[in-house]
Amino acid sequence: MLDFNSHDVSEHLAGLIDAAMERDAAIHPARAYLGASSLGEECSRRLQFQFFDAPKDFGRQFPGRLLRVFARGHRVEDWMADWLRLAGFDLRTRNDHGEQFGFAAADGRVRGHADGVIVGGPASFRYPMLWENKAVGVKTFRELQKKRLAASRPVYATQIALYQAYLGLHEHPALFTAVCADDMTIYAERVVFDRGLAQRASDRAVEILRACDAGEPLPRISTTPTHQTCRSCPWQDRCWRLPH
Repeated sequence: MLDFNSHDVSEHLAGLIDAAMERDAAIHPARAYLGASSLGEECSRRLQFQFFDAPKDFGRQFPGRLLRVFARGHRVEDWMADWLRLAGFDLRTRNDHGEQFGFAAADGRVRGHADGVIVGGPASFRYPMLWENKAVGVKTFRELQKKRLAASRPVYATQIALYQAYLGLHEHPALFTAVCADDMTIYAERVVFDRGLAQRASDRAVEILRACDAGEPLPRISTTPTHQTCRSCPWQDRCWRLPH
């Protein structure tokens, strides 16, 4: 029996919380569509596995600690929304029906849900404009500062371009914000609509869906399973067991 008065119970408590979060995550239904938030990822075959909700390799499910990181991101998004409103921005995170702003295409098999739309506020901005926020670590934050969004995080840039296109918010630049989880520093960037990027992402979604319908695995991103993208993929073993 643990003596909670004389022992460090950090590991024990974290284990209980992580196990509970992993059980909770397991009962939530998977997304049966290609998400705008992932269409900028490098590997199309990975997106096929994701679309089919293929079982992840043993031990590659999201651990509780990472689920807590995701939860932190949602809370930071709520805080950033509150801060924008305090600063005088008329930010809407739900439409008139109380639903998150989003779009569906290809018979609902391609979807996306935006963080919000800003319809008014300080005169230094133009409205309406899409708003998208991320909570990031210090490394990503510094890369955003140095290289800006499109060069440092193309997945985010693709996501924003698709939202601007499908939600009809392409006339004015989007507002992208990122909050550094280490010290709560804010990064902000106006993102001009990239029509070509949105079109390429849409065309890619069609290509992936056609391959899924035909039961054809798309080419791997690499010729070796030790490629950086492959090493971090939850379907690495399953993918490399396929004949091609």
